[in-house]
Amino acid sequence: MKSPASPLSAPALAGLRVGLLGGSFNPAHEGHRHISLLALKYLQLDELWWMVSPQNPLKSKTDMAPFAERLASAREVARHPRILVTDIETRLHTRYTADTLHALKRRYPRTHFVWIMGADNLAQIPKWERWAEIFAAVPVAIFDRGTYVFPALSGKAARRYGAKRVGVENAARLAEIAPPAWAYFHIRRHPASATSIRAQYAKGGRRIAGRFGKAAL
Repeated sequence: MKSPASPLSAPALAGLRVGLLGGSFNPAHEGHRHISLLALKYLQLDELWWMVSPQNPLKSKTDMAPFAERLASAREVARHPRILVTDIETRLHTRYTADTLHALKRRYPRTHFVWIMGADNLAQIPKWERWAEIFAAVPVAIFDRGTYVFPALSGKAARRYGAKRVGVENAARLAEIAPPAWAYFHIRRHPASATSIRAQYAKGGRRIAGRFGKAAL
């Protein structure tokens, strides 16, 4: 199966369940892989795409590694035939998640997409550009992260779409439920954090490339 880093035809993905995990991956780490493996299992996904963002509009460019380095870190960490690392947002020329989802749905009208994110993003998603369009576009799966469970489940998004929450017992069909629909997964939390990894690199006087080496690029 081709990687979405190269052109894909709509028929090749027709009927498939595809999870979308967007982010800076600055750098990618085992926490990303942890929730991805759980998403593949619980949501019965055929593929899960790591969409490496050219630049998160809500994050500073100051400590953001070059796009090629972040893409390389994601490819090294993914290590799974159904976790596909892609630069598709760069090729779609989209900046905001809502625009990316609209573009993907136009390109792949018969593919069942699910947006994957951590609880921290559910808590702060009202800050995202046209965030309600995300819930209107595709089902959403949220996974526990750190201490965010309370602010996530008591936040604006969870309150607005409270009646559309799907029980985890129905997670296997979430991808095919008409949006808005979302599920929250209480999982064993992974301690990895991109922020702490960058802090460790800073102490050692290294950038992300120092961890993965030029060969990974």
